Amino acid sequence: MVMLGDDVLPPSVVALERHASQPIDAALSGAKYSLAGMSAARQSLGLEGERVAARWLRTRGWRIVAHRFRSGRRDIDLVVERAGTVAFVEVKARRADCHGDPVEAVNWRKQRELGRSAAVWVERHGSPGLAYRFDVIGVLFTPAGVRVRHVEQAFSVQNLP
Repeated sequence: MVMLGDDVLPPSVVALERHASQPIDAALSGAKYSLAGMSAARQSLGLEGERVAARWLRTRGWRIVAHRFRSGRRDIDLVVERAGTVAFVEVKARRADCHGDPVEAVNWRKQRELGRSAAVWVERHGSPGLAYRFDVIGVLFTPAGVRVRHVEQAFSVQNLP
């Protein structure tokens, strides 16, 4: 596991991101999802975390390929590409760290589900010569700002090119 970043963004930056006019922000803010078992508040927090993570990745040269790619009941939060590498990104957002670091919430079951969804994405959209990996981004919203932690190659999955 290689931790790429652990940045703290001030609240003013997050507020600006909520109103940014970039295409991915518009797509994310206009997205309507109803995930069974998730309250509207949890869905909203998740969407806000995905918006922050997408912005964070874009500033580091990643191109957003897909947001909430669906495969049956499963989804991948973000699919991003940079220099021949496609990363399937799971975003975990929290308002407090009393339940641990958001990155720690990606257990073996979630990894298995992400692997299955990624295999579907590769089958439909993959290209020869691309490298694939799984990243996890934790977004922690606090009164002092927003902390973003990006873990590259957080886990591996068998049967993926």
